[in-house]
Amino acid sequence: MNNERHEKGWKKFQEIHGPVAKATVESLKDVSPELGKFVTEFAFGDVYSRPGLDLKTRQLLTIASLTTLGNAPLQLKSHIKGALNVGCTQQEIVEVLLQMAVYAGFPAAMNAMYAAKEVFVERERRKKNH
Repeated sequence: MNNERHEKGWKKFQEIHGPVAKATVESLKDVSPELGKFVTEFAFGDVYSRPGLDLKTRQLLTIASLTTLGNAPLQLKSHIKGALNVGCTQQEIVEVLLQMAVYAGFPAAMNAMYAAKEVFVERERRKKNH
């Protein structure tokens, strides 16, 4: 069962984050391989794999939550990339961030918007180079 859970989580992790999934787990191996396992199995195997919400909705909710937290810029950028990977548009992401100005405050929304801008610019640059 545990191996099935890991495989299901790993598939979902890669579907959303592509090669970043492997890089994330690899970066944790020398300090806490358990954390990589927990993220893979719980977050992606148990939660992201649930029925009821599609991946676009889950990613937009994650972006909103990370914006509200205001202290996880690396994860916010990663999930903005993940949202784009699963079919969210830049405009949908911008609208979520604008909505968060009401609940998280303008500084949190502005910081998130700057993070999104970095992701959008990087993605556009990659498109032009390929």
